[in-house]
Amino acid sequence: MRSSVEIFDVGSGETRIVWQTERLVEAPNWSPDGRYLVINGDGRLYRLALDGTEPMEIDTGFARQCNNDHGISPDGKKLVISDKTEFGKSAIYVLPIEGGVPRLITPNLPSYWHGWSPDGRTLAYCGIRDQVFDVYTIAVDGGRERRLTMGEGRNDGPDWSPDGHWIYFNSSRTGRMQIWRIRPDGSGVQRITDSPYGDWFPHPSPDGRHLLVLSYDGDIFDHPRDLDVRLRLMDPEGGNALVLFELFGGQGTMNVPNWSPTGEAFAFVRYQPE
Repeated sequence: MRSSVEIFDVGSGETRIVWQTERLVEAPNWSPDGRYLVINGDGRLYRLALDGTEPMEIDTGFARQCNNDHGISPDGKKLVISDKTEFGKSAIYVLPIEGGVPRLITPNLPSYWHGWSPDGRTLAYCGIRDQVFDVYTIAVDGGRERRLTMGEGRNDGPDWSPDGHWIYFNSSRTGRMQIWRIRPDGSGVQRITDSPYGDWFPHPSPDGRHLLVLSYDGDIFDHPRDLDVRLRLMDPEGGNALVLFELFGGQGTMNVPNWSPTGEAFAFVRYQPE
């Protein structure tokens, strides 16, 4: 078993295995209707039912090199992907949830999607411009991108709070990678974690109660796969942080929004060494 797609119930503290495979699969999103997960593997996207039946491939048209930065719109009608087939660098596209022809959103490259605003109008993503990693937003219909961070360290992994008032992200601006948040207009930046870990991929729960974070050992700067990591839960302001559990994972475990619609559980991927 290479990849194990699992669900953690926050209330009971129990973990349930949904599906296991010898393939490398990554980054589960939970559908807004609660019925299935979207995962990626081998450059493709798949719909995985919660009963663990074999996943079904989603038609992404020409986009055959999808990475693990994908997600579902709040209304469940659209799918956003990050794919490098067309340009050789990751670009963000939107297509119908049932599959179809991808529509380019980001002409500036590379761009890696991470969050969808609660009203469905705006995408948040990491853009690399002249080797500088920053957080950007753009309308779901395209247009000019808005730069929210200004090169203070590496900035990545943006995800929206459920009320739309904040965008959480991880940043190395103080040295070690930590969690921060910023207003959608680029104002009011706040530090959320001050931990001994390398904190990545903050995901606020849909009920507004929790913030889920993937934490590496403190001496790990990037977000590689196949390492011992931990998933931590905390208040949206960073208080009452606790380690839920440790696992072998990292890259691919929870790069993108992964909470259930109710905020009672989340999906993740656990790995075994190749």
